[in-house]
Amino acid sequence: MPAEWEPHAGTWFTWPRPEGISFPGKYETVPPVYAELIRHLVTVEDVHINVWHAQMEQWVRGLLRENRTPLERVHFHHFPAYEPWCRDHGPIFLVREQNGKRERAVVDWGYNAWGGKYPPFDLDDAVPQHIAKLRGLPLFSPGIVMEGGSIEVNGCGTLLTTEACLLNPNRNPHLNKAQIEQHLRDFLGVTNILWLGDGIIGDDTDGHIDDLTRFVNPTTVVTVIEEDPQDVNHEILQDNLRRLRGLKDQDGRPLRIVELPMPGVIEHDGQRLPASYANFYIANELVLVPTYRAANDAKALAILQREFPNRRVVGVDSTELIWGLGSFHCISQQEPAV
Repeated sequence: MPAEWEPHAGTWFTWPRPEGISFPGKYETVPPVYAELIRHLVTVEDVHINVWHAQMEQWVRGLLRENRTPLERVHFHHFPAYEPWCRDHGPIFLVREQNGKRERAVVDWGYNAWGGKYPPFDLDDAVPQHIAKLRGLPLFSPGIVMEGGSIEVNGCGTLLTTEACLLNPNRNPHLNKAQIEQHLRDFLGVTNILWLGDGIIGDDTDGHIDDLTRFVNPTTVVTVIEEDPQDVNHEILQDNLRRLRGLKDQDGRPLRIVELPMPGVIEHDGQRLPASYANFYIANELVLVPTYRAANDAKALAILQREFPNRRVVGVDSTELIWGLGSFHCISQQEPAV
């Protein structure tokens, strides 16, 4: 599995449905966020959008036009899914060099809506199969549940994940830690698996790594820190920081660790939301970072710009999207270049 910063052929989204359950009472505020993200992305790569049917495609086309988004690099696919979290239900692409030629394949992990929380999910689970068929790529089906947001790779053999998610009995109760690690090695080509602990409060995925700690290059991670000792996330994130300090990459070297602030308490209707600056998406020449109308927005953007000196770091307001309990990384999935 390549690192996210490696060259992309494009980015995949699954468009949210008005009938979906992800944005109760606020659906109409969410499509404009997608439109802004796509307006930025089409300047650097193709965008693929899974839609329910032709009627939805026409509506989305109209919205993108209103948002002054050129449609030449936007491609629609009638691959229906109930909810929009393409990081978790979408394909994981693999690459290899074979006889001087770059080849790709798709891993189709099982998807059960984060431990059966939000049925039905059969259509979402089928999305990788549709995309592999569209691309004419080999499809590997490990036969276990795994979400893209629960794993983070540096493209050199190291994978980061959390115990809270991968060892949760609502995913693969028949597998122990060693067996799960073996599946990751067998189907992602990694050799070095690093475990953090718990996820942030409000995260209904049981602790996805993409809200916590992300590789920004093969030897460096950014990890979120809550500076307020009274905040419920403070000790959770300090524990993960302590763990990171003891971990090494595939070559036995300590990781370089960069601390990224949290935005503080972001709530809606009295519910604590899993707002995190770590849920950024790395595209060709561009990094899209969620902002939350919070005091730390500018600080987080400045830190990430330093870590991505050769890419534009662009903040986009994710305050409406985070009501669905996910942000930009959660809704996107990269397709590596051929």
